[in-house]
Amino acid sequence: MTEANGQPRIKRDVNELALLFDISRLLDQSLDIREVAEELLEAMSQRMGVSHATLTLLNRQTGEIYIEAAHGLTPAQRERGRYRPGEGVTGRVIQTGRPAVVPRISKEPLFMDKTGVRRGITREEISFICVPIRIGNESIGALSVDHLFTERVSFEEDVRLLSIIASMIAQAVRLRLSVEEERQRLMDENVRLHQQLQDRFRPSNIIGNSAAMQIVYDQIAQVCKSNATVLIRGESGTGKELVAHAIHYNSLRNNKAFIKVNCAALPETILESELFGHEKGAFTGAVTQKPGRFELAHGGTLFLDEIGDFSPASQIKLLRILQEREFERVGGMETIKTDVRVIAATSRKLEEMVSREEFRQDLYYRLNVFPIHLPPLRERKTDILQLANYFVEKYAAVNHKPIRRISTPAIDMLMAYHWPGNVRELENCIERAVLVSNDEVIHGHHLPPTLQTAEASGTVHTGGLQETLDNMERELILDALKSARGNMAKAARALNISERLMGLRVKKHDIDAKRFKARHL
Repeated sequence: MTEANGQPRIKRDVNELALLFDISRLLDQSLDIREVAEELLEAMSQRMGVSHATLTLLNRQTGEIYIEAAHGLTPAQRERGRYRPGEGVTGRVIQTGRPAVVPRISKEPLFMDKTGVRRGITREEISFICVPIRIGNESIGALSVDHLFTERVSFEEDVRLLSIIASMIAQAVRLRLSVEEERQRLMDENVRLHQQLQDRFRPSNIIGNSAAMQIVYDQIAQVCKSNATVLIRGESGTGKELVAHAIHYNSLRNNKAFIKVNCAALPETILESELFGHEKGAFTGAVTQKPGRFELAHGGTLFLDEIGDFSPASQIKLLRILQEREFERVGGMETIKTDVRVIAATSRKLEEMVSREEFRQDLYYRLNVFPIHLPPLRERKTDILQLANYFVEKYAAVNHKPIRRISTPAIDMLMAYHWPGNVRELENCIERAVLVSNDEVIHGHHLPPTLQTAEASGTVHTGGLQETLDNMERELILDALKSARGNMAKAARALNISERLMGLRVKKHDIDAKRFKARHL
């Protein structure tokens, strides 16, 4: 039996079966069609005798149709083959979901030949066949081939065969999507569970996921619902007031007042008046009666910052309030009852002060009911970048500056510094860096001199122009590698240099590109 084109039907059937077997074998090799697309099109070219074969896909995010793989096209020609749904024959096929046959491309005005591969063909005409790749009712791409035109060709068989191949590709894509969705679901579940473990209790006003801060969060969760007195210990600038806020706003007193007093900022006479209030005429200038902070905080929380600076006389009065929950205003005789939860904080070593008799031992025990130690920033290095990013966003918004990122050398400097001023010092450094940045990036030279390292500042050796150029080159290479996730070839393209030159420069500056590669769980 012979077909209209003169090819024996048996031979064509054998070729079709061989082609479908080859394609099935290729699709079994990988869940990702992109990994075997080139071999698949090569097999189609050999078995079907076509001059060109193309796999185009639809980008759902951009709405653009692009060539994923092609047989007989150069990389430049592939790049030119971009369409919108409905544009040209391929765009129309993807938009309508129906196959299209163009017997002679020179007679079809819709045929655009954006790739330019058919230009210059004058003696021979080209037939173009394109079928959609569909998942359900949605077209995700198209499969197309070129034939040399002849009057005896029957296109129905080619459309049928291409439709079968397109269906096999769609099944492979559907399977890959199902596997990816399941993998993503498991990853999301893993992240959710991991986050639940990390955020068993995490106050919204405190930033940090380090192990040291997780201990602090657990302690806040344990004490916040009680009325116990809390003593927050830690160096200056670690965020003791934030912890006090977190305890109050997660407590049963959160609808009452939160009053704070900085004990180190006020002289003894004024401090007593501020805490306990005074009667009219109690001292010069007391022209009216004034309620103290203990009265104002009734039913709520009173935060006493820098409690170690209390004078001996004030310590006695504070001890009485903690024991008896009552006090008198300065110059007054009336005893006032108060229901106040006291949270105290200090950066001083109270135990040493007690041993030197600078702080009352009985008051120390009254305050130290539930101690919380805030770690210094140098002991929670993993939180530095998270804090820095938060402050960049905060001060970029306040100062209306579009800061997009922190450069790698600047990050290295932030991580290497010992931060004696803790989080407060980090915040001030980032605020300054945001103000002086003029290219949407926080660079190393935007940070204060105290943070500058010898490597980042280029001061390891004294020198002139060459040393300065070397330092600048190193910073550019580090930034490129960071953006490329450690991919040397991609970083080289970003810097417009060859891969060989990139390798030489990385070796020259002793850069470990592997540390920029993405880490996977």
